[in-house]
Amino acid sequence: MESGEPQAAEQLLALVYNELRQLAAAKMARERPGHTLQPTALVHEAWLRLGGDSQPAWQNRRHFFGAAAEAMRRVLIGNARRKHAARRGMAAQHVDIDATEFEIAAPAEDVELLRVHDALDRLAAEDPRKVELVKLRYFVGMSIEEAAEALGISERTAKRDWTYARAWLGEAIERMRSG
Repeated sequence: MESGEPQAAEQLLALVYNELRQLAAAKMARERPGHTLQPTALVHEAWLRLGGDSQPAWQNRRHFFGAAAEAMRRVLIGNARRKHAARRGMAAQHVDIDATEFEIAAPAEDVELLRVHDALDRLAAEDPRKVELVKLRYFVGMSIEEAAEALGISERTAKRDWTYARAWLGEAIERMRSG
């Protein structure tokens, strides 16, 4: 990629696609039932946000997957915001017509995702490394071991950071709910 090879982005995608797809699938498995965004679409949208065929020069695996985590986060946040836009019926309940009984998708989960996004922005001012860890775990679905490797930190440090970040974010999100 650094030498300007035309097929470099295509080769990079071939190398990381399956891993990105698995990470996206793991993340989407934790989303509410009936979520309209599929793992493949999440990977493709994130790839486009990363630059598509015009990929920047990635320094290393950590740099690439950090950017991929941020791209997936932005896709999910954008999706949640679009769903809650007033022009789309902000408080409307969505009913699955094909179901034998009425199934209503609770909008609270998208609102919660937006709270997580806002809390992450606040935590970033205090400790950007912890935010990167949260992005890799929460938005990409990496294990603590995978995230530690991607960030170039020990598993022990990652576990300590994860514990702190979860507690910090939990308090921040609870304040948003009650205020």
